[in-house]
Amino acid sequence: MTHASQAGHAVPAGEPRGPGRQLVGTEEPVRLHREGLPRWLDPVLDAVDTVEPTQLSRFLPPEDGGGRQSAVLILFGEGEQGPELLLMERAGTLRSHAGQPSFPGGALDPEDGDPHGEGPLRAALREAEEETGLDPAGVQLFGLLPKLYIPVSEFVVTPVLGWWRAPSPVGVVDPAETARVFTVPVADLTDPANRATCVHPRGFTGPAFLVASALVWGFTAGVIDRLLHYAGWERPWDRERKIPLDWHS
Repeated sequence: MTHASQAGHAVPAGEPRGPGRQLVGTEEPVRLHREGLPRWLDPVLDAVDTVEPTQLSRFLPPEDGGGRQSAVLILFGEGEQGPELLLMERAGTLRSHAGQPSFPGGALDPEDGDPHGEGPLRAALREAEEETGLDPAGVQLFGLLPKLYIPVSEFVVTPVLGWWRAPSPVGVVDPAETARVFTVPVADLTDPANRATCVHPRGFTGPAFLVASALVWGFTAGVIDRLLHYAGWERPWDRERKIPLDWHS
């Protein structure tokens, strides 16, 4: 079976690595670097260097240092339709954010190290490997966005940006956690026809994307929306187009 059916593009053949194959060892330094990045990422680099926390979200980490430290991997690759992002859909049976598309990621473990140092980098790669089976050795980390906050789960999230320099097979590693793994072309994310404002039953509103047979909303959609905007990739779209979420979203 080709991995294109799950990941959205063809990648070298091979079996996804499971959670037991940890490639991010504590003895190996994990660093950010920008050597050899494709030029189309330059606007993203500019955004990373200039964006302020309040430009990304009104929800920022508690001043008292509370919240659970976590990280997500915003992984840019290049597919048949050009630049793309790796996303996953959480299993519908999970207690938190069930069925919701998201970036790979999760809470920092003690072995990830300093939450204010390499910890978020290690956690983003480790969680991405555990959830999607990607090979961290093929990922070049190149930037961090300011830490953000998800009040409903009390997560303090560090968005870690990476370039999928050497794509590896990806897919569902644990069906209890992940329903599917897929990529979305940036061209689809910027297409005004795929954009809308989602309305939560409790009245909250936010940006949404209808892509890859999924409705991307919440924290993930908010970060994508701001990245597209500050990278200069955003195209005018109808913010009055409303899509309601049901109570089970």
